[in-house]
Amino acid sequence: MTILGISAFYHDSAACLVVDGRIVAAAQEERFTRKKHDFSFPRQAVAYCLEEAGLTGDDLNYVTFYDKPFLKFERILETYLAYAPAGIGSFIKAMPLWIKQKLWMKDLIQKETDYDGKILFPEHHQSHAASAFFPSPFQEAAFLTIDGVGEWATASFGVGKDNRIDIKAEIAFPHSLGLLYSAFTYYTGFKVNSGEYKLMGLAPYGEPKYVDLILSELIDLKHDGSFRLNMKYFNYCVGLTMTNDRFHNLFGGPPRTPETRLDQRHMDLARSIQDVTEEIVMRMALHVHKETGQKHLCLAGGVALNCVANGRILREGPFEDIWIQPAAGDAGGALGAALLVWHQYLDNERTVKPGKDFQQGSYLGPEFGNGRILEFLEGLGVGYKKVRDEEIPEKVADLIADQKVVGWFQGRMEFGPRALGARSILGDARSPKMQETINLKIKFRESFRPFAPTVLEERISDYFEIDRPSPYMLLVAQVKRDICRDVIDEEKSLTGLAKLHIERSGIPAVTHVDYSARIQSVCREDNPLYHMMIKKFEDKYDCPVIINTSFNVRGEPIVCTPEDAYLCFMRTNMDYLVLGNYLLEKKDQKPLEKDIDWLKEFELD
Repeated sequence: MTILGISAFYHDSAACLVVDGRIVAAAQEERFTRKKHDFSFPRQAVAYCLEEAGLTGDDLNYVTFYDKPFLKFERILETYLAYAPAGIGSFIKAMPLWIKQKLWMKDLIQKETDYDGKILFPEHHQSHAASAFFPSPFQEAAFLTIDGVGEWATASFGVGKDNRIDIKAEIAFPHSLGLLYSAFTYYTGFKVNSGEYKLMGLAPYGEPKYVDLILSELIDLKHDGSFRLNMKYFNYCVGLTMTNDRFHNLFGGPPRTPETRLDQRHMDLARSIQDVTEEIVMRMALHVHKETGQKHLCLAGGVALNCVANGRILREGPFEDIWIQPAAGDAGGALGAALLVWHQYLDNERTVKPGKDFQQGSYLGPEFGNGRILEFLEGLGVGYKKVRDEEIPEKVADLIADQKVVGWFQGRMEFGPRALGARSILGDARSPKMQETINLKIKFRESFRPFAPTVLEERISDYFEIDRPSPYMLLVAQVKRDICRDVIDEEKSLTGLAKLHIERSGIPAVTHVDYSARIQSVCREDNPLYHMMIKKFEDKYDCPVIINTSFNVRGEPIVCTPEDAYLCFMRTNMDYLVLGNYLLEKKDQKPLEKDIDWLKEFELD
């Protein structure tokens, strides 16, 4: 039984193939088109999924789309009518794509996939809930989904049991925690649907000065986590921006122009909305626990990528354990829609192994063998050395210890926004200078943004205040007190980005200014080579922690192919690149030639 799940036309379009209940392949369209957060129909992602299983569209039993386009269109029309004549410009801009394409989803799917069978359309938050519960390691659990907006729902909760999910309650548009957070993303000068994680990373530099103002003016928050937004401050219902002049006057000025200097006010705004978001999510979690009586909680939706809030639910919440879908945003809707058909629509059994999820480490994307890599390297005529399997861990561990920055390209690409040791850039977490080096010279991004550590799963509790694995980099915890250093008096007086230069622990490159870290733990079963390399680093250099950041530069998706990886390697100050069994050193490479055919596809704007 083959089921293709598709998400498209909002952001992070993706495809997922489920065969007899097993996730065989999943990928975001952006990885193939090289357009970050690509929302177009996922033609190449679909083609990859079918190719991975050796199928064509004719072989599919079902295709499922992650939401209901007609219901979403209804919400858009009703919203514009409610605010008319305001918003006519936005309406005119939105309608052509709906009338030409989005309303004809069945025809488009049939045309793009050569499939002529049944097409199913679950609701958006059903797809999120299914992506949260069905791959989880729980036979029974509560679920909580929070995002910007689906058709009408912006948040939902319910219970998953065996092979079924049941949504108990929802919050409806325009009242949305995701859109509230995005409003502050926009106001502080970052890109909506892309820059929210920057806002989260900026928050520890600030003070929660605006929390009371947000709670008194912008949102009416109830004890159970339900809320209503004061829509007089927001423009997203009818305009092309998130906020309006009332919002700007309330917070002391116009939105920050992108790429201009960040000041303390922006940091305080980031901290304030982060604190409010955490408070709302915690109240929701407490209410869900009270209403469902479940011991476990599953999370999905874009807000579930807020790993600081997730960490608080785990530490302070009433649940014994939580599980978060690694592709929690709209990309994961494709996976959820496919699993919903397999389990709930077709009534197939679901039995879990305690402590083991069905996500396979989220290594669900394309893989490129040594033959394919060598063909590329020979064709390009670049310098390389072949390294045996057993040599890779020690060689890379030594390079990291020697303060080199290493591009790591191994195995199947990750599904979701996080690099998890398949398409990663690696560095030494012990180095006080490595965070700034990678941010400015490799990633070309803001210096304030923290890096995540990868730690051996068996050593996670020795370095971080957490008592369980965190395989998908979706939980934040404090660095262990015994490896932190006390801040001296003159350092305590520092404010804003000046805090960045304080060495806070024995792993300063992955210790944020509030002594926290966004942790990825790696186990031998999910990624044996990556685990082996970090274990070798520990054996030789007495540290089971390294820097792991996504293999891309700012504004580009994570690399997919050897070509993408080589281009990123050459356009940055990365020192080494490991492509399968091939090791490339920067000094051995020729300058990029502008007339290379494949290069033209990847030219930056």
